[in-house]
Amino acid sequence: MADPSPLYRKLLSAMSEKDTISIHLVREALLQSCARGAASVEALNKVGIDPQLLDDPAARVPATAYARLWRLLARRLDDEFFGMDPRKLRSGSLAFLCRSSMAQLNLAAGLESGLGFLSLMLERLPAQLVRQQSLAEIVLLEDDPQPGRAFTYFTYWMIVHGVACWLAGRRIPILAIELRCPEPDFCDDYKVMFSENLRFDRPRTRMIFAADCLDLPIKRSFEELKRFLAHAPANILVKYRDPQSLASRIKHDLRQLAAEQWPETESLALSLCMSASTLRRRLAEEGQTYQGLKDSVRKELAIIWLAEPQISFAEIASRLGFADASSFYKAFRKWSGSNPGHYRSLILNEAH
Repeated sequence: MADPSPLYRKLLSAMSEKDTISIHLVREALLQSCARGAASVEALNKVGIDPQLLDDPAARVPATAYARLWRLLARRLDDEFFGMDPRKLRSGSLAFLCRSSMAQLNLAAGLESGLGFLSLMLERLPAQLVRQQSLAEIVLLEDDPQPGRAFTYFTYWMIVHGVACWLAGRRIPILAIELRCPEPDFCDDYKVMFSENLRFDRPRTRMIFAADCLDLPIKRSFEELKRFLAHAPANILVKYRDPQSLASRIKHDLRQLAAEQWPETESLALSLCMSASTLRRRLAEEGQTYQGLKDSVRKELAIIWLAEPQISFAEIASRLGFADASSFYKAFRKWSGSNPGHYRSLILNEAH
């Protein structure tokens, strides 16, 4: 057999590193919550992370180790928010948040309850759930003219989105996240955890998703709550798609090509030195299909281009490989629960 292609070798290597977190996020977690030097070294050793990895920007650690660090720092500080707010999110806050939210009838009420609790607990991050026709947004109503750190915002979103997904019993797809802060040097894990569509230096911080998710019923038992809390926050971290998975690598490569250049299944399999049936099986093991990956990339590109008012709907449809704007409209509504015009109107509305 011929030597595997460089892409295939890269995929094989990457696929062995499942459920990992960048060392950048470890540094961020330590920044405000643990004294530098010996204290950081001691904390990392205690949770099984080699302190020398802090000097390697490409290093990754198991999500379970990162979760142990989270829990250790939370216990020591009595703060489940890494000391990033003047008020502590005291130990037990996540449990109370889940208990109060799961008592509601549907996700809308559960989110209202959870956001209300977090708004009381955190001084700098009051939040509001807004439903606008087929779209919904959670908006942070910040008074401070200086934005927070990207890590602060993304930690907040990880808690809110992670609990929302657990309450609904399914992943809630995020259409976009806008943040007041500048783009940090490292964004890869954030894009994997939340959405490829992250926008920085915006007037306000908000998360946008399809409003029909709000009608999902909440049916969680106290036994399920115990299991969820016993594994938190690792279960919040690892439930996201693996950044090094075969599906994620294929999506990355699709983004680099025009839609009309996307390979057929057989051609893609050949480039990866595997049969088409093996490719389908590998993707199925990750809960994916090649058609689903193509649709996912089309959706990601569509929501990015819809934020650019100079790009017409017809042009977006053409770029995505649709025959006409009408076909694009139907597909976008299927993907997001909203029509493109409504989404563009919401994303370009810089003030309420």
